[in-house]
Amino acid sequence: MRDADRLDPLYEYLKEVHKQNFPDWRFWQFIVNFERWYGIDPFYMEDDKVIEKMEKFISAMKVHDKFTKKIEKTIDK
Repeated sequence: MRDADRLDPLYEYLKEVHKQNFPDWRFWQFIVNFERWYGIDPFYMEDDKVIEKMEKFISAMKVHDKFTKKIEKTIDK
């Protein structure tokens, strides 16, 4: 049986990522957006890999946001 204490740091991490980076997203919106970005079903992803993949997701979303804002400025002109 897996150690249940491994969950607390992961949940704390996810909570902070959600609050700091995606506060306007509902919880499941956050999870589904991550899953769609990941591109494959994360069902079998080990808990210790979630943080690694989530860091890449955050970076990708920041790049996406910068691009979107740049496009919006162009459209507004």
